[in-house]
Amino acid sequence: MKKMFTLLMAALLVCLMTATSFAATSQEKIDKERAEIDNLSVKALHNLYEKVPSAENVINNCYAYATLSNTGMKLGLFGDAHGRGLAVNNATGEKVYMRMKELGLGIGLGIKEYDLIFVIGTEQAWKAFISGDIKFASSADASASDGQAGGAVEGASIAANGIWVYQMTKKGLSLDASIKGTKIYADKKLNKR
Repeated sequence: MKKMFTLLMAALLVCLMTATSFAATSQEKIDKERAEIDNLSVKALHNLYEKVPSAENVINNCYAYATLSNTGMKLGLFGDAHGRGLAVNNATGEKVYMRMKELGLGIGLGIKEYDLIFVIGTEQAWKAFISGDIKFASSADASASDGQAGGAVEGASIAANGIWVYQMTKKGLSLDASIKGTKIYADKKLNKR
């Protein structure tokens, strides 16, 4: 009986050690992915500021912003894009890790890597953005009015009510940021605390 109890305790100890090791490994993966996304966000902003210097002031003074690094592929009639990024609320300091999925139809062939940098002008737009409740408009003019102070977000397109977007490709700023059919949502796994 004593031998059976010892074996049972040893098995239980092995199970606990394995579970603890798995949890640590899982948390390490989450921390690593968060760090990668933080780094992608810094690079996206740096690239934007190089091409559109006025954007730095816009990002620093807006209610919130988000960066999404994406890969898009178009084969024949069908297209697909996916990405990951970070939304930062300048007013509260809140950070939300995001995912993006886009499906599209249209003739084309190729793969494109690009960054989307969103300027979020209001608390209402922030809440809609991080909850995934945004319905994106089609592309708009290269210099869009902010709708409040009569200012303009130079180089950005209107994405939705209270939200503008810059699209950066390897060639620089794209004046036609088309984000129709795009779903952006919070990443549940990365936002667990």
